[in-house]
Amino acid sequence: MRKRWQNIIRFKWSALFLIAVLLGWQFLSGSGIVPRLILPSPLQVLHALISEFGVLMVHARITLWEAFIGLSLGLILSFALAVMMERWEPVYQGLYPILVITQTIPVIAIAPLLVLWLGYGIAPKVTLVVLVCFFPVVVGLLDGFKTADRDAIHLLSAMGANRWQIMRHIKLPVAMPSFFAGLKIAVAYSFVGAVIAEWLGGNAGLGVYMTRVKKAYAFDKMFAVILLIILISLLLMAVTKWIEGRVMVYRNYK
Repeated sequence: MRKRWQNIIRFKWSALFLIAVLLGWQFLSGSGIVPRLILPSPLQVLHALISEFGVLMVHARITLWEAFIGLSLGLILSFALAVMMERWEPVYQGLYPILVITQTIPVIAIAPLLVLWLGYGIAPKVTLVVLVCFFPVVVGLLDGFKTADRDAIHLLSAMGANRWQIMRHIKLPVAMPSFFAGLKIAVAYSFVGAVIAEWLGGNAGLGVYMTRVKKAYAFDKMFAVILLIILISLLLMAVTKWIEGRVMVYRNYK
């Protein structure tokens, strides 16, 4: 009960801060201190979101599909890499530095190359999503595997369990909190990565819509897209949190 009240109080202060920012934004834009052409007011952004909602949903569906495919492939790749790196030390020593290097390359620099190599279809978007979302999941799983109880592992080994049985019954359950921590980051990255990939080519998607309204200097619609991206990302993270609660039911009884 106490924790619930703490969450309510924390939410109250966050809501008050957000309202203060919106009121300040509305004042700057509405009073003419900042031209509306440069900074549309929150009311203009809300009006643009409502008026363009149908079009935005069409583009959002395409971007979500690209993000879903890329995230699914990224999860498969992440599990495979994490298990191999945990299983064989030479694989870990050889791959981990390369994985770190891949995250130092700006996404916006990779995207044009992917379009050049893979064309303007869905392939470069999905590939970019895989590249940006698999790393936090791999790191989360590896860190989780390392926290496994060594005594429990030795006990199962003494009982005749093989490596895969130890992975299934000890290491994988222990790694679930770290996995979901990485998954939440990957989910947010997947959607944003799909939008960035669409900036550089395509026929539809929120990224394509953003480039079109930017060329038309319709900044109210630009902000509307940004707001929609934020809302969808928060929704995806909430769904991930819900899945975490269903998978890790035992945490609710601690």
